[in-house]
Amino acid sequence: MQKILGTLPKGLVFILSAPAGTGKTTLVRMLSKEFSCIYESVSCTTRSSRPGEVEGEDYHFLSNKEFKEKIDQGDFLEHAEVFGYHYGTSKALVEKQQAMGKHVFLVIDTQGAMQLKQKKFPAIFIFLSPPSLEELKDRLIKRETEAMDVIEKRLAWAKDEMIMLTNYDYHIVNDNLHTAYAILRSIVIAEEHRVKIN
Repeated sequence: MQKILGTLPKGLVFILSAPAGTGKTTLVRMLSKEFSCIYESVSCTTRSSRPGEVEGEDYHFLSNKEFKEKIDQGDFLEHAEVFGYHYGTSKALVEKQQAMGKHVFLVIDTQGAMQLKQKKFPAIFIFLSPPSLEELKDRLIKRETEAMDVIEKRLAWAKDEMIMLTNYDYHIVNDNLHTAYAILRSIVIAEEHRVKIN
């Protein structure tokens, strides 16, 4: 019987961008739990780990010096500075997973996504937005991971990010987690079965 997903010899790359607190990580983890061929790329960052975050699972935590060395060596597919911290995607990690037939999800911000878009990097670009900025504010406050001034900065940044969604292939509004998941799941399945037009 044919599998729904995981039939390609080389995996696809999906780029998922969304304002902080929109549920992007939750959705990708739901997908990887259902399908073993989904791999969430683990970004490198210079920020400190938050309570509960695990090295190598949530992020690869690097010093500023280590991060700069990786930039100089051309190790990153993309990298960006967000709120004073650096984030980057390992090129070798993505290529290795793709070669194993895994669909790789890069959960990155709009800066990194647009770098890849400009380079014409072959990927499917998906933007996830909250139902409203008020709802996003409530979610960020309930998360209790950041001070109010940081939350206000995130909301201002979210407004700018949402202007960028016209540069993406797909747009999902996360009003209901199960509905958003059903849409994301259907996009991934459709993309695997797409007849590519070069």
